Formats: sequence, structure tokens, C-alpha cells
Amino acid sequence: MMLQIQNLTKDFGSLRAVDGVSFSVDKGEVLGFLGPNGAGKSTTMKMATGFLAPTSGTASVCGHDIQTDPLAAKKCLGYLPEGAPAYPDMTPESFLEFIADIRGLTGSTRAQRIQDVIRKVHIEGVMHQRIETLSKGFKRRVGLAQAILHDPPVLIMDEPTDGLDPNQKHEVRLLIKSMAQDKAIVLSTHILEEVEAVCTRAIIIARGKVLFDGAPAELTAQGRIDEVFRRITTGDRIAAA
Repeated sequence: MMLQIQNLTKDFGSLRAVDGVSFSVDKGEVLGFLGPNGAGKSTTMKMATGFLAPTSGTASVCGHDIQTDPLAAKKCLGYLPEGAPAYPDMTPESFLEFIADIRGLTGSTRAQRIQDVIRKVHIEGVMHQRIETLSKGFKRRVGLAQAILHDPPVLIMDEPTDGLDPNQKHEVRLLIKSMAQDKAIVLSTHILEEVEAVCTRAIIIARGKVLFDGAPAELTAQGRIDEVFRRITTGDRIAAA
């Protein structure tokens, strides 16, 4: 498996934000990681990518443990965090050059990768503006560009279409689909239609625990996906598909 999560737990004082979460994602899968606000989605993503140490449990990327072998793991990983933080006084051009340096990209490969991601996320028109002046949608697209710049085999995205208009959301979903064949992708989202649009599998988490893991069709077979989601996250059971 390209991404392996085993019994991840995270405590903040007396609060258990993530409670024994386990799942794996292989090449060709797009996993929709769903849950209400405060469910533990972002905390799980931060532990899986090494940005937050777990209280217990492990995560590995392409066979590399994120805690004991973080450099090797992160070479295989692209991460779009919640809010897509970037240096506000940089331009997208200078920011992507900076990320290319960090990723060790050089020569013609470096130039080609930068041009490729600029074209894929459609930020040609804002390359020389300061990031702090960009709209939320363009900031999100710059964040996505840095996540895929080194063409990682594992891609983890926290709310990748947050702040985008409907046309932009459609473009990003098409991009995710186009990358899915060669990558293991985890898409954390609260937008239920996103799961139906791009995901091959869905996990629902609430109160720090995994409550559902299966194909999106298993959810839609039970009725409207928003109603099924509500029933699962409030403790009601769904019938076997």
C-alpha cells in the first residue's frame, strides 16, 4: 500500500480528537475522507503527513514511516493543508521557485514541472502578484500547485476546492481524476457531491472514529448522500448495500 495508517490516536489534554483510525490507500484510489466539523479529519491528515506527532499509532508513505524516516516519506508525498498557507509577500512565481528548491528540482526538469503545474491549475494570470493580494480561490490553486510540483506518488489534500467557484471546482475535480491513475489520493472534504464526483472510496469519520469505509455507491444506495451522511454521523446505522 502506498499510504498506510495504523491505529492513529491524538489527544489534546483530556480531549481525544482522533481515536484509533486505520486505513490504507493504494495506487489508483481516490479516497474521500468525510466528516462533520470537529470530526478529526484535519488532525488525521496532519499526522499522516508528519506535521503533527500522534499520541500513538503509525503512518507510512511508500513504505517509509513518517515519524522515523520523515525525509524519505515526504519525498513521496504532496500535501495541500487546510487554508493552503503560503508566504504572503511572495508571488506565485517566487513561491513555486522556492518550493522547487526545497524539493531538489533542477535543470530542465525543474522548469518543466513549474510550467506544467502553472498550466494545470490555471494561475498564469496571477504569477507576478503578491500572494496576499490574491482571492481565496487563487490562493487555493497556488497551494495545489506546490503540492503537485514534484509529481508525488501520494497526494493528500485538505478541502482542495474550498473557496473556488463552480467552474473552478469542476476544473480541480477533472485534474484530480486525471492524476488518479498513477497516484494514491486522499481528499478530505465536507462537500458530499465531491465524493460522488471524483472518489472511488469513502471513509466517514465522526468523534475521532471511522464509522464507514466503502464505495460511494454503498452510500447512495441508501438514499440521498447528505441524509445517509447525517444518519451515520449521528449514530444511526445503514443497511448493508
